[in-house]
Amino acid sequence: MDFFKIFGKNDNSSKNKAKERLKLVLIHDRANISPRFLEMIKGDMIRVISDYMEIDEQGLDIKFTRTKRDSDNTPIPALVANIPIIKMKDKDLE
Repeated sequence: MDFFKIFGKNDNSSKNKAKERLKLVLIHDRANISPRFLEMIKGDMIRVISDYMEIDEQGLDIKFTRTKRDSDNTPIPALVANIPIIKMKDKDLE
């Protein structure tokens, strides 16, 4: 019997918060950037992309990770963005 379930404590939310904090720490360590800087990048990307398409900002996920360079397999940082597109905007291209 789970002690926390008896008293109605739900540890899922604190577990998820701790997981998100750990992700932020790892991002900072891997790319040597602050969480604030990552939020600035996210805001800039939203502004630029929103000119061309309607996106789901709540579903937007941007993170730094590591990948290997094709030429010599050297590990390098990479910016990965998952941007859910709701619909394309009609723009006249000149």
